[in-house]
Amino acid sequence: MTARGTGALMSVTYEIVAGDFVRAGEAASKLKRVLQQLGLDPTIIRRAAIATYEAEMNIVIHSYGGHISVDITCDSIEILCEDSGPGIPDIEKALQEGYSTASEDVREMGFGAGMGLPNIRRSADDFSIESRIGQGTRLQVRILHRAGE
Repeated sequence: MTARGTGALMSVTYEIVAGDFVRAGEAASKLKRVLQQLGLDPTIIRRAAIATYEAEMNIVIHSYGGHISVDITCDSIEILCEDSGPGIPDIEKALQEGYSTASEDVREMGFGAGMGLPNIRRSADDFSIESRIGQGTRLQVRILHRAGE
């Protein structure tokens, strides 16, 4: 783990493989352990883990693969998720609770309930999403904290 951005105490990147349900959730679990080792507030850790897990599952389910990069600073956890993929045709619709484009196979595995983006947005202090059809999606989440508080 090396510092990428200025002001980052720690930076980490997780590669996410499309369709890899065996490893799905590993990035969120690893990030949770790092944040616990740093002694962050459990509520902050939970919010970061939820946002990361939901983003990770969206990459596994809907994209051709991507990565999640996290910068941990004294004041915030910055989560950047980028994937290559089909993109999201209607972001406003995708942000509605219960809306899902997951396949029937994915739903039978217990995923694809349409709560991913709403849960990410609810967990974030700052949230932005951009998507280009045929190119992919970029999601940015910021969770504020004060280290050691």
